[in-house]
Amino acid sequence: MTKKWIALLASAAIGLLSSASALAASGGQLQQAGNDLSDRASLQRGAALYMNYCSGCHSLKYLRYSRMGEDLGLTEEEVMQNLNFTGAKYGEQIHVALAPADAEKWFGKMPPDLSLISRVRGTDWLYTYLKSFYLDETRPLGWNNKLFPNVSMPNPLWELQGLQHAEYGEPDEAGERHPERLVVTSPGKVSTQEFDQAVRDITNFLEYAGEPAALKRQAIGIWVILFLVVLSFLAYLLKQEYWRDVH
Repeated sequence: MTKKWIALLASAAIGLLSSASALAASGGQLQQAGNDLSDRASLQRGAALYMNYCSGCHSLKYLRYSRMGEDLGLTEEEVMQNLNFTGAKYGEQIHVALAPADAEKWFGKMPPDLSLISRVRGTDWLYTYLKSFYLDETRPLGWNNKLFPNVSMPNPLWELQGLQHAEYGEPDEAGERHPERLVVTSPGKVSTQEFDQAVRDITNFLEYAGEPAALKRQAIGIWVILFLVVLSFLAYLLKQEYWRDVH
């Protein structure tokens, strides 16, 4: 049994080291997302941004429009008019209108579903990734990403962020130069602070989409704690009553 636990711990340590190495190789430190699932306004903004800038290619097949509307405090009319661009019914899952043949032609493969991306990558990774696109003429679509080099995806938020270029460091041992800093050379529609908030809202929404029950779990958790406090107090009074005559 001890050997089994040692093996499990060793595997976990190797996994952490591999993740750290992959992070270092793919662009450096992660930025803190600082998202908050209890911020309903942020979730609503994130849903609107995601549907307008991301849902054309990426589905959320484990989330239904009706569930999203209920959790985010939106009416059926608001969801269907502002967040549904595929003509799906209110109770259906969030799929894309993009045809697999077109996706194969444009991107080489169908863009992945993002229902569980926050649970796989983490919110800090998503936040950093969405801020790390830069122009790169050597790439087929003209874009690259500092965190995820050579990603086969354009920057979906370039209109908001603006055009970002990379400043490269000295060549490494293999003679390759890697981006050290990213600089916005042509401003977008919003300020840097507003863009950071927009990315935070999208990240917040994707964390919600990865586990919609988390919202209700947090709400129920408060009542569970209150119940345990009251139960502990009653148990203390009962103990006092039982032991009153014991000397």
